[in-house]
Amino acid sequence: MIENQTFRPAHVIGPLGEPLTMEALPAPDTRRWVVRRKAEVVAAVNGGLLTIDDVCERYGLTLEEFAGWQRAVDRSGMQGLRVTRTQHYRDLYERQQRY
Repeated sequence: MIENQTFRPAHVIGPLGEPLTMEALPAPDTRRWVVRRKAEVVAAVNGGLLTIDDVCERYGLTLEEFAGWQRAVDRSGMQGLRVTRTQHYRDLYERQQRY
């Protein structure tokens, strides 16, 4: 049943350029999500270290919450994950799309 096996890399490049492994990911019981931790989880999914289902189950996130993190990183990088500046980055992105 080799065709049913999926390849997962041993590590991916994290948001700060460092190797990111399963052991280096935030703990499953994480309650305080700072920008770096969110970005690490997004990088792990983008690099194939985890699947979206794995992330939602491991960290107790909803699909919408994680998708919001991915959207924020795609639009504004790590700064887009800052909760205190969410409206600022959303407005900036919308203005860029108009022109």
